[in-house]
Parts: sequence; C-alpha cells; structure tokens
Amino acid sequence: MTRTEEFEELRPLLFSVAYRILGSVSEAEDAVQETWLRYELSPARPASARAFLSAVVTRVSIDVLRSARMRREEYVGPWFPEPLLTDPYEDPEQSAELADSLSMAALLLLERLSPLERAVFVLREVFAFGFPEIASAVGRSEAACRQLAVRARRHMDAGRPRFEADRKEREELAERFFEALREGNVDGLRELLAADVSLVGDGGGKAPQWARGFFGVGQVSQMLATLFPPFFRIGGVVDPHQVNGQPGALFRDRDGKVLNTWTLDILGGQIQAIRTVSNPDKLGHLGPVADAWAVLRETQQVRPDPE
Repeated sequence: MTRTEEFEELRPLLFSVAYRILGSVSEAEDAVQETWLRYELSPARPASARAFLSAVVTRVSIDVLRSARMRREEYVGPWFPEPLLTDPYEDPEQSAELADSLSMAALLLLERLSPLERAVFVLREVFAFGFPEIASAVGRSEAACRQLAVRARRHMDAGRPRFEADRKEREELAERFFEALREGNVDGLRELLAADVSLVGDGGGKAPQWARGFFGVGQVSQMLATLFPPFFRIGGVVDPHQVNGQPGALFRDRDGKVLNTWTLDILGGQIQAIRTVSNPDKLGHLGPVADAWAVLRETQQVRPDPE
C-alpha cells in the first residue's frame, strides 16, 4: 500500500480526532492536511501508519487549539462548535462513545479542559487508544497521561450531558417540534419544551442573534411561535437533519441557501436545550450561505402588527 493509500484509509479517523479536539470543521481539515504534508516529508516509513498519523494530527491539533482559545475569548456572544452533519469515522465497538462525544453539549464541556486534557480524553475515552500511544502523541509520560485522563474524566462526568437512548423517539419528538414551529402552535411547542428550556444562538457578531438567549418554556415558545410562521410564509425551509449526532435541522432561505443549524437536546421526552449556529464563517462547509440579515428584514415585513 502506498503512503497516499494509507493516508486516505486513515483520513476519517484523523479528521474525527482533530474535530473533537478543535470543535471546528475547517481547523480539523487544516490539521489533517498538515498531517499529510508531514507524513509525505517523513524520510522513513513508520512501523504503524495509524499510530504515527494519529500522533501527528493530535500534536497539530493541540497547537492550533492553544491559539484558537485566545481568539475564542474575544468572540462576540456565545461560542459553539462548527456544526457537523456526518462523522466520517465509524467503529461499531466505539459507536456509543463516538456519538456521545460529537454532541454540542459534549463539545462545549470539552472546551473547559486544557488542550492536553482534551487530547488525552479524546484519544482514550472516545477512540480507545492505549496509554503508550497517547504518551507518544502528546509528548508526556504514560503516568502523566493517566493523571490527565483521570482529571479530564472527572470534569466531563460532572457535567456530562444525558440524552434519550431511543433514537427513534428523539427523531419523532423533533419532527413534532418542527411541525409545531411551522404552524406557530404555541400550545404544541409548550408541550414539547422542558420548563427550564434554553434557546441560545451563536452568530459571532456576523448574523442576527439573540442577545443572551431565551430561557423558560413561556419565553421560548412565545418567541418561536411569533417569529417563525412569517419566516415560512416568505419561503423559508426547515430541513430536519442529524446535527452533531443529535436531532436538529438546517434552516434555509427560499433559494436553498443555509441560514443556520439547530440542535435539540432531548431528555425525559422533552427538549431541554436548543442551540443554533448562524455565524456564516461556520456554515460554509454545509453549502452556499444565505444573507441572514436580508431574510430577517423580509420576515419582519410580513409579521402581523401587534394588536
């Protein structure tokens, strides 16, 4: 097998590792490309391409994350990971860990860890790497990596998101939610939302966003029922889709361009949290991006005047 063939076979794994460390599709793709360049220039063929490439992409991702964290501290409004529709890497033996680690809630928890803790947690808990491989990847002793893993696991367990185990039930509830949204059905929305539900958006200062979000079933259901029927009247489309392994949707303008993504956290037969990403810089990998400001202006023009 040639180097190119080896690399392409491992590309899904490398991207999935990098994305979970970085929370960014574009940065993960850049990290994978940098890994290929280093592999191509390596004078000797490593004994294990998987171990070598995984170590390189981890080290590259850690370096990128350290600089990215400084930028995220200056980010306008809430910061959410770039939405991912499909994880390219599959492993039946790790399917539960892979799915759980991909959710917006889990990725936001990972943001609380140091870059080294995050990398060790991802390699150990998500992809089941052995500590010798992890130590080589992050440049620490096995003992130090075990300590990093314990600390990371403690932080993650303290805030670990819980979701409905039955995927079909979650999808059915999400379908009912988006139908009620289309109809502006306040009662239908209230029935599906938890009492303390939150709705928070990431616009990055580059798209319309809710200042600090909406909180509580009354506030969230009323806002949704008021804002979205006009959006659908001007030709807006909701395209239900798994987003980061959770029930969600892509919202599009009448021309099919992407406005934002939504993810729903569902527990106990109710929606606990809604997270939206509308920053155009985070949507380009999903297709042509809509002019969100123009859509908002048109939506407001067809909203009925308050009585």
